[in-house]
Amino acid sequence: MIRRFALLMTVLAVAGCAAKGPAPQTAPQARIPAAPPRGEPGQYMNLAATGLTAALGRPAFVRKDGATEMWRYDGAACRAFFFLYGSPLAVRHVETLPHGAQNAADMACLTALRASPPKTS
Repeated sequence: MIRRFALLMTVLAVAGCAAKGPAPQTAPQARIPAAPPRGEPGQYMNLAATGLTAALGRPAFVRKDGATEMWRYDGAACRAFFFLYGSPLAVRHVETLPHGAQNAADMACLTALRASPPKTS
């Protein structure tokens, strides 16, 4: 009788471990927005930090992350973001908001920024 009871308990324990509960609920994933179109405005690529300051003035905002800096320039209808890194510090990537039709940087925005005095925060 004790053997049967021990066997029954073992079978129930194994069955309990094998039983599957409801599938865990996963949180909905936030979608990452699509990347802007590729392309860089040639006149700004590899431009030294001093050259960018001479062309557009002081940036409205500067963010430093390690050896990389992001300079933001604010215009009346757009914003331009220049990403500088390397030695010497130079422009390596440019984006504007709104983006250009074919590139990450809208040339009309960059032209307007050159023509108008810089706005600083």
